[in-house]
Amino acid sequence: MTAPDAAVRTLDLHFQGVPGVIAASVFETGDGLAVVDVGPGSTLPELESGLASLGASLADVRHVFLTHIHLDHAGATGTILDRVPGARAYVHERGAAHLSRPGRLLASAAQIYGGEMDRLWGEMRPVEPGRLTVLAGGETLRVGRLEVRPLYTPGHAVHHLAYHAGDDLFVGDVGGIRLSERQTPRAPTPPPDIDLPAWRESVAALRGLGARTLHLAHFGASPDSADHWDGLLASLDVDAARVREGLERGQDAEELTGAFTRALLDELRGQDPELPGRYEFACPPWMSVQGLVRYWTRAAARGRATGDGG
Repeated sequence: MTAPDAAVRTLDLHFQGVPGVIAASVFETGDGLAVVDVGPGSTLPELESGLASLGASLADVRHVFLTHIHLDHAGATGTILDRVPGARAYVHERGAAHLSRPGRLLASAAQIYGGEMDRLWGEMRPVEPGRLTVLAGGETLRVGRLEVRPLYTPGHAVHHLAYHAGDDLFVGDVGGIRLSERQTPRAPTPPPDIDLPAWRESVAALRGLGARTLHLAHFGASPDSADHWDGLLASLDVDAARVREGLERGQDAEELTGAFTRALLDELRGQDPELPGRYEFACPPWMSVQGLVRYWTRAAARGRATGDGG
């Protein structure tokens, strides 16, 4: 595949004023700039500032590649496309409706965040369907002078894509959260789509591509190494087991969330004392607990239905 003409740049979106939590990746295609995961509407000014630091502006953006339609990754998309008539967005076919008709997504988020929605996430405008390139995964896209290959990578979200361009692999959330070099990558597991076997299959597909650099939305560039993927899978197993064991002990939601949060933050603190505070902005532990509780509850129901016993 053709590599990007210039190095991929990581733009820090300073979510809620905190550095190193949410990133957008930017590179030149020969047909304008591409941005992978533009972030929420609340951080659009920071995206504009980051582009200005590169001598560019939103008007130079032609391609918005979205790994999935969660607010911290895709919320600003509609506003950007409204302001840049020549730009278009790329999205998995199972996520396209969330962009063109975001009402259901926003209503669901409002049940969680209530009056904090605007402060945290800002505006999410709908995208005209004609401005979307809808993908299944496995295509080869010709974007300017580049070849970009979207890859279907469920596990974190049922509509998750990664994008492979030469030595660069943009992994969204399926590649985990890694906020410093000393941190073991950690899987964000919010509801509703967590699927542990699918996540492991996605990792197996991605680690075999031979890329040199992983670009993480949380946060920045990391070498594509066995250590990264092995650490991610190990931490996913640990977190999933903690929640399963808590459920088996009959812990209620408060007890389960408290125990999980303490264990997770203690581990992060041991790797880097600054990690716990930043990690809670990138992925609140209570959300990871909710996603894993939903996964194990559904798995148990399937087991009862099939006679497997969970």
